[in-house]
Amino acid sequence: MVVSYIYNFIVFYILFIIGKNKELFIIFIISYNTINFFLMKSPSTIYDYVIIGSGFGGSVSALRLAEKGYKVLVIEKGKWKKAQDFSKTNWNLPKWMWLPALGWHGIFKMTFFRHLSVISGVGVGGGSLVYANTLPKPKKVFFNTGSWKGLLEWEKDLLPHYQTAYKMLGATENPKFFDADLILKEISQNKVFEPTKVAVFFGEPEKTVSDPFFDGKGPDRAGCNFCGQCMTGCPHNAKNTLDKNYLYLAQQKNAEILAEHFVTDVIPQDDETYIVEYRKTGKYFSKKKQVRTKGIIFAGGVLGTVPLLLKLKKGNMPNLSDMVGKDVRSNNEALIFVTTPDKNIDMSKGIAIGSILNTSKHSHLEPVRYGNGSGFWRIGVLPLVTEKFWLKRLGKLLWQLVSEPLQWLKIYSISNFSKHTAVLLYMESLEGKLQLKKNLFNVNTKIQDGKAPSAFIPNAHKLAREYAKKINGKPMSFVLENLSGIPSTAHILGGAVIGKDKNLGVIDTNHQVFGYKNVYVCDGSAISANPGVNPALTITAMTERAMSLVEKKSKI
Repeated sequence: MVVSYIYNFIVFYILFIIGKNKELFIIFIISYNTINFFLMKSPSTIYDYVIIGSGFGGSVSALRLAEKGYKVLVIEKGKWKKAQDFSKTNWNLPKWMWLPALGWHGIFKMTFFRHLSVISGVGVGGGSLVYANTLPKPKKVFFNTGSWKGLLEWEKDLLPHYQTAYKMLGATENPKFFDADLILKEISQNKVFEPTKVAVFFGEPEKTVSDPFFDGKGPDRAGCNFCGQCMTGCPHNAKNTLDKNYLYLAQQKNAEILAEHFVTDVIPQDDETYIVEYRKTGKYFSKKKQVRTKGIIFAGGVLGTVPLLLKLKKGNMPNLSDMVGKDVRSNNEALIFVTTPDKNIDMSKGIAIGSILNTSKHSHLEPVRYGNGSGFWRIGVLPLVTEKFWLKRLGKLLWQLVSEPLQWLKIYSISNFSKHTAVLLYMESLEGKLQLKKNLFNVNTKIQDGKAPSAFIPNAHKLAREYAKKINGKPMSFVLENLSGIPSTAHILGGAVIGKDKNLGVIDTNHQVFGYKNVYVCDGSAISANPGVNPALTITAMTERAMSLVEKKSKI
């Protein structure tokens, strides 16, 4: 322990001396990692599989492999969360937002790229902690486009696994509509308006009962009270997060979960095993640790898996496909806030997304809500403007503010922003691809095919204005979209897609990585076309299929 303290003191003193000298910094980092290598102890425990990430892909993998008799370790960079650990509103940034450099270890993360801003989840249970519970199945076009097109009859092959995913995630139709949903229904006209299928337990509100999903093998649950707090962390034990199904059952099968650690390297060995190196989350200069494993499941989501694979391709796994980082998609989304001064309307009541309006064969619209008091986004929105050219956009933005100053003053001075605001989520399944590339210190995007994604989707803006007119409200969008034209998404996908061979994909139809034995990718990175809907159900179904193809562990 004393040696460790002295060692870290020397490390930080050297950093202080070298300051901003980039060359010295690079030399120091190389030297530091070399010293750390010799300080590490050789791993004594051998696992059958190490799973990197505990989201939908990682959780499914953990349970199904443990059921087949494998010794499994799940490594998750985020924290374990219980009901009392969640923030009551999104104003409590340290509890809600993920920014470990500031000591914030919440469940909500924002990442900014050149062409896209990404919203994602962190913690044991991954995106299930922060997503809006919805479990839609993609339209038919999804199964017949992209890099996996024609390799299998995907819709047919995945059908039984979608059914398993529905059952495991406790999928059921939302039984109640509230103000945000009813307003959407009013503008539906001849379009199909329907309740969402969601991962929520609708028992008696707040009444605790024995496990209603897994014949008593799961945890006790409590009925949803429609408080709207799904995306800041359900405080009532009603949301079917992965720690209450797949991960809970996996632990009963002796799967191990290591929270608050992140993987830094994977090193193939001559005996066809792998050394996995990892560190304590938020402490870059913490001592590296190692574990040996016979197999690996990359399941850290696009923002975890793809940067790690890009690093490994330049390091210890050079045989990875050149397709790593390519075919990244965003679901072509628009997130538009509509705020009303009408005190008789309560947008916060209900589940996160309770209804859906199918606006065309390629698109749909959903009203999203935050719970009462969660008004953080008011500081990051400006009037909605539909204009791609930045100078005209700025002019239109300023004109809205100066031409209707009293109306905008009313909107910005509303005391309870979430109660009077619906976030309209528009998604479409039309294609468009980016590429993630690793620079010296980080990862960024570049355009792979066609045009850059746009923050200005005319049909989405048209629907938002119709919705706003119904409630005498105003539509708004993220400040970054207004100022830079960069769109936002909650569903970044691809980067390690399925392909016929190494030239066309990173993984094969069984999710095995080309070029390396017993290595899989099971998360949003493997999504190989644009689903145009929340991908949680599809990631679950695809992973269920992949794990069903893994043989049971031999007893010999």
